[in-house]
Amino acid sequence: MTGEALTASTDALRAAGIEEPRLDAELLLAEATGWDRARLAADSEAEIPPPAARRFGEMVRRRLRREPVAYILGRKGFRHLELAVDPRVLIPRPETEMLVELALELRPASVLDLGTGSGAIALAVAAELPDCAVTAADTSAGALEVARANAERLGLAGRVRFLEGSLPPAEDFELILANLPYVAEADWPSLQPEVTEWEPREALLAGPDGLDAIRELLSGRVRVLSRYPRQNTNSVGGVVALEVGEGQAAPVGAMLREAGFGSVEVRADLAGIDRVVIGRP
Repeated sequence: MTGEALTASTDALRAAGIEEPRLDAELLLAEATGWDRARLAADSEAEIPPPAARRFGEMVRRRLRREPVAYILGRKGFRHLELAVDPRVLIPRPETEMLVELALELRPASVLDLGTGSGAIALAVAAELPDCAVTAADTSAGALEVARANAERLGLAGRVRFLEGSLPPAEDFELILANLPYVAEADWPSLQPEVTEWEPREALLAGPDGLDAIRELLSGRVRVLSRYPRQNTNSVGGVVALEVGEGQAAPVGAMLREAGFGSVEVRADLAGIDRVVIGRP
């Protein structure tokens, strides 16, 4: 019965140190049965068909090994999109939506999404700003495969250009959005196993202080970021917005000023952590 299955799996997940055991159990059982969570809650006496019970058991065993629910389900919601995800890409986080919100605020004619991963930022911008030319770049070929597949499935393949690498040469973008690696090496052991054992390490770690990737972006070879010409009187200019970790906003702001950005703004996420640093010419 669903009630018994949920209770037993919740207890097992809690004992394994899972932070939200009941929620995870419900999500996995809903996936296994094809029933929504409301039905699971309303009918705790419902019998689970044997194939669904076997599938549920296997998914719970995967979760007990600390595999993230998003990888088990193969998808993760981001804004109004449902993105396919697997261990080639980071699982999109809610705080990253702040970068999309900035794009909606500025309404640029062109956007570059650096470190696109699953394509979350680029695809959300393309879907919500249909007149914006969107480019998504990543150094990981595997990540780009996931992002391109998401674009195809969501009907956005014609709206986003995908490039393997970092900054495209000799191109101007009104807005650059970057969720680059920003985990410091010393912080790695303190992260949850869902992160350290399953998500792509190269998309997370960025040197001793976690700022190597951002430092490279803002190095001398890309100082032209701060001098992008305004295409017209309504242009937002060459704005760059960087997602950062806790305690990194101040040093990243200093890097932006050193790179030639005349105005720096910091925005906090819902937890009060300074999460996005914005540089304007």
